[in-house]
Amino acid sequence: MPDLTSTEDTIQAHPEKPTLNILYQDDYIVAVDKPAGLFVHRSFMDKNEIYFALQLVRDQIGQYVYPVHRLDKPTSGVLLFALNKDVARQMSEMFVNKTIQKTYYALVRGHLLGDELIDYPLKEKLDKLGDKYVSRDKPPQAAQSYYQSVATASLDVALGKYNSVRYSLVKVLPKTGRRHQIRRHLAHLRHPIIGDINYGDNKQNPFFNQYFGFKRLMLIAKHLEFVHPITKKLMNISVEFDQQWQNVFNTLAWPIDTINEV
Repeated sequence: MPDLTSTEDTIQAHPEKPTLNILYQDDYIVAVDKPAGLFVHRSFMDKNEIYFALQLVRDQIGQYVYPVHRLDKPTSGVLLFALNKDVARQMSEMFVNKTIQKTYYALVRGHLLGDELIDYPLKEKLDKLGDKYVSRDKPPQAAQSYYQSVATASLDVALGKYNSVRYSLVKVLPKTGRRHQIRRHLAHLRHPIIGDINYGDNKQNPFFNQYFGFKRLMLIAKHLEFVHPITKKLMNISVEFDQQWQNVFNTLAWPIDTINEV
């Protein structure tokens, strides 16, 4: 199996400043490909971190940038920033009003087939420190995610009580934006995302790390579609599956050209 180092371990192990791939830039917005293991901006959880996407993008383009949404540290993919306060406000409102279509891909445990709208309310996920003054008695909030099965595969390797290891690649379009929504919804279906240390499988994750040679959350924010707040053009911004994803596809005999057409 390929001997690869996780993106997260690479960021933490090497002090030299990473360079992020800029996917799109104009006078109003900039989009980058955020690697797994990188915080979007400083938070109370970052005391051991050196680099943050916001600062990296700011230094690369030579001007201040404004975050308009977030991706969890372990999630990779399209990350959008505004270049002035007014555009930041407009873009933030677009995310809140759900006028931006977000498309994710996830590698999950088991064979998840078909397509379905997951309509499963979620309790608000609170941080022990950052949300210590927030009420913990709030009722579950409405949460919806649509998934579509893209590909399935099996490895003829015994694991636990099963004689094979099964995987599915699923495309997910979140309809709401609750914290860890996709990860929690797929875990609710008993098909947790591979590499998810919070909601995942404690047998599958170590097996995947050993078999494929790297450790990360297998969730990517693949695509953003929205109307540009200033130019009014329809924007379609995507990232490519990185080499680690492609190695998984090769091992599981999933042609990447076919996946990109879904």
